Amino acid sequence: MDAAAKKQLKIKANKIRHGIIEGVYNAKSGHPGGSLSVADIMTYLYFSEMNVDPKNPKWEERDRLVLSKGHTAPALYAALALKGFFPFEELKNLRKPGSMLQGHPSMKLTPGVDMSTGSLGQGISAACGMALGAKLSGAQFRVYTVLGDGEIQEGQVWEAAMYAAAKGLDNLVAVIDNNNLQIDGTVSHVNSPYPIPEKFKSFGWNVIEICGDNFDEIDAAFNAAKSFVGKPTAIIAKTVKGKGVSFMEDNCDWHGTAPNQEQYETAIAELDEELAKLEQM
Repeated sequence: MDAAAKKQLKIKANKIRHGIIEGVYNAKSGHPGGSLSVADIMTYLYFSEMNVDPKNPKWEERDRLVLSKGHTAPALYAALALKGFFPFEELKNLRKPGSMLQGHPSMKLTPGVDMSTGSLGQGISAACGMALGAKLSGAQFRVYTVLGDGEIQEGQVWEAAMYAAAKGLDNLVAVIDNNNLQIDGTVSHVNSPYPIPEKFKSFGWNVIEICGDNFDEIDAAFNAAKSFVGKPTAIIAKTVKGKGVSFMEDNCDWHGTAPNQEQYETAIAELDEELAKLEQM
């Protein structure tokens, strides 16, 4: 990836993080930690990888994204807004009565949302169905799903993983947001899913391990996934919960807590400072 393209992705990721904080602060509730950790992945998906059209959200040939870790909807909403599916200002209406942006993604309410999610473990099954549907119909679109590392403690995830490999769904990519934290502490302490790469390999997947906030590694992984034939690909992305906001980083207290006004102002100031640095590069 050339320097100019990488700079633009970093700027967009910063703006998505702005949108996450803006939404959760105005809602006075939500899940900032895991939304921030997956912001770089969402940036790459919507601004480099996926073939989508904001003017035609239901376009049949579009690539699909299923946010299996549905509570991190603020990251998805911020990416969709920045892409042009709806105005960025709409993020301030997160979780408010009558808003198109509810606490978990709804395909009935929000342009650009391909699957309603929220109940952990179920999204990857829906993604399998979409990928199989594409295979059966001869469609060329690809399917992406993003899971949390705490989420993969769910048994349904592994049933879906087995199915995807059995059906040779090489048009399916699962990204595991491995920030090692869930609401009650580290995933290794609560109910360890480790070793994650070896588990997916044993279920018949092509596995790629990356640093989830390094755009060179992200780019290489998704390009490799497109060229791999015969198996679905799992990208295990090592990330930092709360990435981009110093007092939220690697702290499970920010799994489902909204910032107060002082914390909001501190977070926005940090992001503004980083954005200024990026724009001057």
